[in-house]
Amino acid sequence: MTTPLWVPSKEWVQKTHMASFMHAAGQKCGTEFSHYGDLHAWSISAKGDFWQAIWDYCGVVSKSQSDQPLRHEDQFPGAVWFEGARLNFAENCLQGDDEALAIIERLESGRRQTLTYSQLRQRVAAVRAFLKEQGVGVGDRVAGMVPNTADTVVAMLATASLGAVWSSCSPDFGTNGALDRFGQIEPKVLFTCDGYHYSGKTFNICERVSTILASLPSVKACVVSRLLNDGQVEGSTVLDFEDLVSERVGASLEFTQLPFNHPLYILYSSGTTGKPKCIVHSVGGTLLQHLKEHQLHADIHEGDRLFFYTTCGWMMWNWLVSGLASKATIILYDGAPVYPSASALFELINQEQVTAFGASARYVAALQQEGYVAAPHTLAHLRVMLSTGSPLAHESFEYVYRDIKQDICLASISGGTDIVSSFVLGNPLLPVYAGQIQCAGLGMDVQVWNDAGVRVYQDKGELVCASPFPSAPISFWGDADGSKYHDAYFAQFANVWAHGDFAEQTAEGGFVIYGRSDAVLNPGGVRIGTAEIYRQVEQIPEVLESVCVGQRVGDDVRVVLFVVMQAGQALTDEVIANIKRSIRTGASPRHVPAVIKAVADIPKTRSGKISEIPVRKAIHGEMVNNTEGLSNPESLALYFGILDGELA
Repeated sequence: MTTPLWVPSKEWVQKTHMASFMHAAGQKCGTEFSHYGDLHAWSISAKGDFWQAIWDYCGVVSKSQSDQPLRHEDQFPGAVWFEGARLNFAENCLQGDDEALAIIERLESGRRQTLTYSQLRQRVAAVRAFLKEQGVGVGDRVAGMVPNTADTVVAMLATASLGAVWSSCSPDFGTNGALDRFGQIEPKVLFTCDGYHYSGKTFNICERVSTILASLPSVKACVVSRLLNDGQVEGSTVLDFEDLVSERVGASLEFTQLPFNHPLYILYSSGTTGKPKCIVHSVGGTLLQHLKEHQLHADIHEGDRLFFYTTCGWMMWNWLVSGLASKATIILYDGAPVYPSASALFELINQEQVTAFGASARYVAALQQEGYVAAPHTLAHLRVMLSTGSPLAHESFEYVYRDIKQDICLASISGGTDIVSSFVLGNPLLPVYAGQIQCAGLGMDVQVWNDAGVRVYQDKGELVCASPFPSAPISFWGDADGSKYHDAYFAQFANVWAHGDFAEQTAEGGFVIYGRSDAVLNPGGVRIGTAEIYRQVEQIPEVLESVCVGQRVGDDVRVVLFVVMQAGQALTDEVIANIKRSIRTGASPRHVPAVIKAVADIPKTRSGKISEIPVRKAIHGEMVNNTEGLSNPESLALYFGILDGELA
């Protein structure tokens, strides 16, 4: 029997939203849910009733509700949610008390600013008035090449208040990367900045923004937030963000009421295999899903302080901002997460009394490598720690409970841009087991299927969602006949969402993600998730990070591992032997790489995920069609020809 790392106390459970909702939902439907499994089963078998209960419990603000929460439940895609309801996303995010803190903004440069809910509403009203002057209305697009600051949140909420559609990327995107995204959606207004700070350096982007503006004829105005006060963006209509706001003090704040399925966001696939897909998410689906995840699964209460380290090019930014709808205070940080040290964010967590903190699994690994140990009596307010972006290793779970905090719900979560939320995630009622995500989300019919479409337990297969959920995308922008949408999610299994993750449902009812299905290794016909190998390599002290891919050899595939060494370390025969020994004993002999090579860098997406497919293409001499989705595309040059002669 697996021993849990953490079990919530009765006192803990009694204070949670999940326990409160379980009781309220049970009373409403005339039953008693004795444990989470019962509640989850009901949320799948009675989807309409469940999502209506979420609407009521979380206090969704709307002009009108729906008499029928769900129609065409047997159609996926094609289910209709909350037909006839009218609501506004921004209105739901701006309900906090006047003097309550809405936003705490922290920048690497040292700047700290705060906004109360009253101040936030005033600034949103001013920007909304400006957007109306520019002719922005229902369905129009507004884009942001923006840092993670209060100005960005204001611009997004102002856009949403009008029924327009917000789409953003981070300011480190290159010209082509921004144009590949915004060129497809033709925004009317662009929000941006003059530059940003990262890892102790200053980056001025005025010239790059000027070039982008010249290539976006749809843009009628560009609004610049000044973080550097250095340089000018060139264009016919370029305004300063603060001037815009100060000139419209006292503007009225109104909210256009929209159908549940009206577009709210356009997010983008990573774009490493071609031009990024433009994924359209709805007002109601995004709001309802995030309210559920924040309040029930992350146990966020009014007045809590929510901080997730993210950029505006990652869907976790959209998820973070929705914390306002639960009347929480959101912490915005722009800068490097590990500057001047890997533990720098934990100083911020202490200073700002953060109650829920999240970052990538790679950040947790960086803390562990640095040897960070939380001082006694610190992190007093922290109740929930979230991790996503890639699978969190067993050793990282153990590290958090040993060296950071014992009484904490460590919630590994997994979902993504495609659903702007999670399929599997944390739960304040359940134990935490090393290496496992605690549960499937309420209302999410998550299963693991084998290639024949049969559900399996304690065996690896495809992560699927077997029935509809409200945060599924509305569409892909420009996909008139829906064929790209269908091929992305429904081509593998009819009427079932195949997410593209290689996963397993455990004996404890949790989930393990082994990596992306399209990056799964297949030596000798045995499917191996790359996360299984990374877990073992992370235990080798001389290795900083690694990427593992399959190389075609005749009719078979062999495992190839590339490693970046720690400063001052070399890939010696002894280190290679230790890597192979760790993988053989910790995983299996089939996992042991045929080739291990040192490299100077590993390609990563702009959200920090290791990008295996471009590496696999490069070692086979194949063209990598689009590198704009990578934060370090120059690293790919290291892999072309790197294995020449290795088959001899």
